Amino acid sequence: MIQSEKLTRLTSEPIGRLLWQYSLPAVVGMLVMSLYNVVDRIFIGQVVGPEAIAGMTITFPVMNITTAVGVLVGVGGSTRASIVLGAGNLKRAELILGNAFTLTWMFAATYIAIFATWIEPILYAFGAGNATLPYAREYMVWVLPGLFFTNLAFSLNNMMRASGYPNQAMATMIIGAVTNVSLDAVFVLWLDWGMFGAALATDIAMLASAVFVLRHLCNRKHTLHFRRGTFKPQWGVMRNIFAIGIAPAVINAASCLINAIINQSLAATGSDMSIGAAGIFVTYTSLIVTFILGISTGLQPIIGYNFGAGRLDRLTRGLKLATGVSSVICVAGSVVGLCLPQYVAMMFTSDEVLISTTVHCLRTALWAFGVVGFQIIATTFFQSTGAPGKAFMASLARQVIFMIPFLLWFSSPWGLNLGVDGVWMSFPISDLCATVVISAMLLTQLRKIRDARRQ
Repeated sequence: MIQSEKLTRLTSEPIGRLLWQYSLPAVVGMLVMSLYNVVDRIFIGQVVGPEAIAGMTITFPVMNITTAVGVLVGVGGSTRASIVLGAGNLKRAELILGNAFTLTWMFAATYIAIFATWIEPILYAFGAGNATLPYAREYMVWVLPGLFFTNLAFSLNNMMRASGYPNQAMATMIIGAVTNVSLDAVFVLWLDWGMFGAALATDIAMLASAVFVLRHLCNRKHTLHFRRGTFKPQWGVMRNIFAIGIAPAVINAASCLINAIINQSLAATGSDMSIGAAGIFVTYTSLIVTFILGISTGLQPIIGYNFGAGRLDRLTRGLKLATGVSSVICVAGSVVGLCLPQYVAMMFTSDEVLISTTVHCLRTALWAFGVVGFQIIATTFFQSTGAPGKAFMASLARQVIFMIPFLLWFSSPWGLNLGVDGVWMSFPISDLCATVVISAMLLTQLRKIRDARRQ
């Protein structure tokens, strides 16, 4: 059995204290990680102009694909590692780590090659127009090489946290974020390198994060580290990673499709200013969701380890606490966006037309945002309790099952033909419908866990 104090305390310390100890570093790490995109967009919007921020919005689907690959390997691998570590199987956990590293290389090389080969057709498909394509293309050309390091840092950062090192996982993100912000100031503000400067700052920052996490996992003194012979792909290990990681990966892959549909709808019925407003909306909500993702990331090893150790009594306590905190954060973010939308818009631009368009977007799209925290925590709970099917369906509920049909029906000429307003309205209605479905699935999973506890 594994005797590491960092891991065994997951079954002994109070859930509230553990959630704080694991979630706080994750929240801080993810919050500073989100500064990569937020700071880039603030600098680009304020320095280069509204067309540039619209061009950067066009690249969001590409970033969603990058994130999807990262969470497929990172969340899938770390959740499986937590479960087997809870069961005392360190050798299996090392095999999962090695295969996660190999998968990161394979996936990143594939999608980077695809994007590099067909960059302009892909950007046109994502909604680029004559005014926005030059900005989107310049950013993508220079950020592509760094996407591998993005995946490497994100995927293996989750493995660090799962093996009992939440503070080191936080440090990984802080190092990258501080580097990115500093270089953005130099490259974009001082040297006036525009989109190239923002992309180069991101590349260097992600390289710094990747180097830090690799140094940690190469250290034999740590509970979980790289071991020779674990890098050869094994189908059984990869299948387990895919089974759990597919749910959060689908969320991000679906976000790619949704962003493309949104951009195309806005390009057809609105203007470049509408696309810019969508970029500000996505950036603002992503910043709030970052807190929730940090909490869910901190919750995952607690739930996964206790599930593997058979401590089912601790699962519902963690679920209730994480859901409550996440809901409060989402409601607060929704209230700020609804009551003070002009100040949110002014963070990213000084253009009066873009500010006005963004204000209308936030006031229409945010009124049901408070339920998103529950959806994320419930999905993490499914992943961590051996229910990948429910996690997959929970991931599909908002982003695919409801969002895409409502988006097409509300905004398209063959539907209600509400134009730009139809795009904004699809967000809150999808949130409410998905919450009903996920609530039903969660009750079923909790009943299953209680039945297993009685046996």
